[in-house]
Amino acid sequence: MTHTLKIQHLPPESIHSLIPYLPDYVKIALMEKANELECSLEATIEMAIASFLDEEAFSFEDCLLSERLQDSELG
Repeated sequence: MTHTLKIQHLPPESIHSLIPYLPDYVKIALMEKANELECSLEATIEMAIASFLDEEAFSFEDCLLSERLQDSELG
């Protein structure tokens, strides 16, 4: 079975529905980091997740995880 991977970014609605479930110290840290980087909360969370999956990635587009998934399906 072949998966077609599409590069996406986190929609603002997803982030805003997630935020209430995060511990307060995580919310504060994410908001401070977004202010420090002068970018949106969505972009900050995307960077955090992408760098967890691939330490050299800044966003989902930079993350090599999708490339690795495609390679494993072909090989």
